[in-house]
Amino acid sequence: MRKLRLPSGESIPVLGQGTWCMAERVGRRNEELAALRLGLDLGMTLIDTAEMYADGAAEELVGEAITGRRDEVFLVSKVLPQHASRRGTIGACTNSLRRLRTDRLDLYLLHWRESVALDETVDAFRTLMREGKIRHWGVSNLDIDDMQELIELGGEEVATDQVLYNLSRRGIEYDLLPWCRERRIPIMAYSPIEQGRLLAHPPLKVIAEKHGATPAQVALAWVLRHRGVAAIPKAGTREHVRENRAALEIRLDRDDLAMLDEAFPPPTEKRPLEVL
Repeated sequence: MRKLRLPSGESIPVLGQGTWCMAERVGRRNEELAALRLGLDLGMTLIDTAEMYADGAAEELVGEAITGRRDEVFLVSKVLPQHASRRGTIGACTNSLRRLRTDRLDLYLLHWRESVALDETVDAFRTLMREGKIRHWGVSNLDIDDMQELIELGGEEVATDQVLYNLSRRGIEYDLLPWCRERRIPIMAYSPIEQGRLLAHPPLKVIAEKHGATPAQVALAWVLRHRGVAAIPKAGTREHVRENRAALEIRLDRDDLAMLDEAFPPPTEKRPLEVL
């Protein structure tokens, strides 16, 4: 498993496991648990979840999946913006820890920004770090202006910005991605295959056939080739987990990349940060 270094010096897998849209159907629970556990077996020990996902049920699912294996996992969760005040963040974290059956998060993120001032949330994150309830903190869905404000508040310890990034959502390449690289802040890419909507594009099918792979693996390999970027695709079945893991073995060549650039052009100007 390739690794990516956080600003603290700690390394995490470049390929993890997302849980958005998991724990929403009782009949899928056993397979979702098996998928998460297989991911751990295959080195995908970065697991991302959030209090928002399935109204907390995704955190409960993850908590069950990692029982007896907590020390293997780099565990990430997120606080909703309406809970992101000083007191609210601490309360939300306590509830997430209870659902996850653990005493600490490895990384705690602000899910997106709304009306609460960033300094309130950062203050709460630092309190949680002093109490040993979180080890690192970061943000999600913040564009470059918000990130600059965060740094001006003394937020140099921000561990990541988790954003939407895939072949069809390349806007961050214009400014946010190079800005984060310059400061050694990793990008954590969610929905790296656009929730499956990319897979019918002819160039992905051509490149997949060339490499003996699937279009999903090509799309994921494209994200994973970027320096300073980790990806957290969701996989609700063991078959899908194995497919994601095998994407790490694909090496896209210059012809592949040129074909993908033609089909999905990189940005030539600033674009608003996209979200799902």
